Amino acid sequence: MRGILHIAAHFLVPAGIAPWLSKYMDEGKSWQYYWLVMSSTIIVDLDHLLANPIYNPGRCSIGFHPLHSFWAIGAYVLLLIPKKTRVISIGLIIHMLLDGIDCAMM
Repeated sequence: MRGILHIAAHFLVPAGIAPWLSKYMDEGKSWQYYWLVMSSTIIVDLDHLLANPIYNPGRCSIGFHPLHSFWAIGAYVLLLIPKKTRVISIGLIIHMLLDGIDCAMM
């Protein structure tokens, strides 16, 4: 059940933030655009394919997988600076926060 809630959160949390971004980002884009961009950051989970086993419900992603490393998270924070990468950065940071919450729940 924890796994299902975790995956759902990767789509539901951006859905909750997207309307706010569409209002305050001053780009004239719809909330659906922001939701799609932030939800698409789930692609960073492709680094799980490098692990053996690929899925381990008892393993914390943060600090284990390359795109979930502390260096990568630092880069995601730096991506907040350029306006062109800000929404992607917000999505990646949300993803890492959700993964961190999942680690804390283990």
